[in-house]
Amino acid sequence: MSALTVSQEPDQSWDDLVRFWEEMDWPEGSKVEIIEGIITVSPAPGLPHNDITDRIQRRLYAVIPEQWGIYQTLALSVPSRLAMLIPDLVVTQLPDHTESDTHIPAALAELVVEVTSKSNARHDRISKPAAYATAGIPLYLLVDRWAPGGPTATLYGEPKGDVYRVLSAAKFGDPLTLPASFDLTLDTSEFPEA
Repeated sequence: MSALTVSQEPDQSWDDLVRFWEEMDWPEGSKVEIIEGIITVSPAPGLPHNDITDRIQRRLYAVIPEQWGIYQTLALSVPSRLAMLIPDLVVTQLPDHTESDTHIPAALAELVVEVTSKSNARHDRISKPAAYATAGIPLYLLVDRWAPGGPTATLYGEPKGDVYRVLSAAKFGDPLTLPASFDLTLDTSEFPEA
């Protein structure tokens, strides 16, 4: 099943768009994001997708500081990109208080992880990294099961404007190392390819 987009008024303000996103009764279990000003409703990911996310999350818990958390359904707002994104994983230290209980500013994230789904891989490869880089998130890990040259994991960092630099990349089966403050090597041979 592919993602569904919900059309909005072209001159709608960011606040109106967020209010609609927060108040609409969306299908249970779906992932609802605002990507480049368009509300996108995606079905829940399948087992291989969730398995990869789980494996990464387990490894991250062993290396993150006690005051940080790892979240699977936390929305990150990037108003300048008209984006409300829900990465597969967000590593962040939550602030003592937030203005909203539905999302946090993306700039608070230390690492975001996206695992591509066949139907929306383009967002994970193009739209989302541009928004994450714009927000200044230090690290973006893209696990791309549908990459044209075969399944890969790519770590991006050093954001400038809306662009990241590739820090390292690995085909499934090769190790991928996350730098300080994580100092973690992921064994991508554990990731299911389909």
